[in-house]
Amino acid sequence: MVKDDVVASPPDGSVWRAPGFLPLLTATLLGFAGFAMLLPSGPMRALEIGAGAEGAGLVNAVLMLFTVLAQLVVAPATRRFGWARCFAAGLLFLGLPSLAMPLLAELNWLLAMSALRGLGFGLLTVGGATAVSLLVPPSARGRAVGAYGLSIALPQFLLTPLAPVAMETAGFTAVALAGALPVAALPWVSRIARHVGSVEDGPDDDGEKPGWAALLHRIWPSLVALLLVTTGGGAVLTFAAEMVDAPAVAALALAAFTGVAALGRWLIGGAADRWGPRRFIAPVLLLGAAGFAVFGLAASPGPVWLLLAAAGASGFAYGSLQNLTLVYAFAGGGERSRPRTSVVWNIGFDAGTGLGALAIGQLSEALTFPTAFLAMGAVIAGAAVVLGLALRFGRRA
Repeated sequence: MVKDDVVASPPDGSVWRAPGFLPLLTATLLGFAGFAMLLPSGPMRALEIGAGAEGAGLVNAVLMLFTVLAQLVVAPATRRFGWARCFAAGLLFLGLPSLAMPLLAELNWLLAMSALRGLGFGLLTVGGATAVSLLVPPSARGRAVGAYGLSIALPQFLLTPLAPVAMETAGFTAVALAGALPVAALPWVSRIARHVGSVEDGPDDDGEKPGWAALLHRIWPSLVALLLVTTGGGAVLTFAAEMVDAPAVAALALAAFTGVAALGRWLIGGAADRWGPRRFIAPVLLLGAAGFAVFGLAASPGPVWLLLAAAGASGFAYGSLQNLTLVYAFAGGGERSRPRTSVVWNIGFDAGTGLGALAIGQLSEALTFPTAFLAMGAVIAGAAVVLGLALRFGRRA
């Protein structure tokens, strides 16, 4: 379990001045800008070509499936080819396929491009999280993860709500061109790589490096919480534009979700450094469960203020738990297991996002969006209670 009862004091200076950290944030921002533009508009393109809600859900489900597959092999690939080559390949695979998507009018081809983009996203996410852990000391990691999360969440806040509006006004081609922004991040890769150094796994600080099973045993609470909150987040990001009749209201809801998520991921970092992440995980997850349930009820249809409040509450949980669970995982996994921990955490994140898109898409076909979101909120709430008890009474290392 994570040693978060005694938290090291932060080092002198700002995490923003850590060598290589600002170039990493710049590359991450551009990479996630392309991802954010296509996250809601890719499923909308599937609806546009007549694939239906299930087909729309498959677009992001396939994206996340191939993201996870890439994340499973990124550690050995990085050891063989180097961090810089793998990170650059991620930017290319994520950005270039978006240029072909406006030319495709069949779901299978659309899914093929989503698969390629998923491979790129997997390389990008693991490489970025690993670099954060290598560039910044553990005592400042909560703030570093917050800043890194801000570079992820900011494009989602600005571009994810804009994407459905841009697609309605300028067409999918314009949105897909913006989806190629990750390619523009290539010049920053070498600047980061010179400070990252080797990402070879080595012996843990407390002895031998833990195997995969031991690592999962150490960090499982963070993975469960992450999987749950990203399932809800994936559902919101995929289906908000379809659930809300007015495009402007859908854009506002997505802006509230992604904007508060950005603030939550940034602001919780200092608290995680000072008090440790353990005590915050279950309460924030309960807040997210309530937010997701109310979001589904208010979207079809409901008062706009209630929809925005629910989007903000679930967004805060979505952003904050990304920070809390990653800090918890790095602390529990040990300093020499950071690459493996990054792989496992990112798999949990993207598996949850894909699960949310797939499960809510299928449930909404059989039932309704409000019922599907209500059921999801109830499951997350029940799991949060169990997780809170495990964190409160579980064995501490």
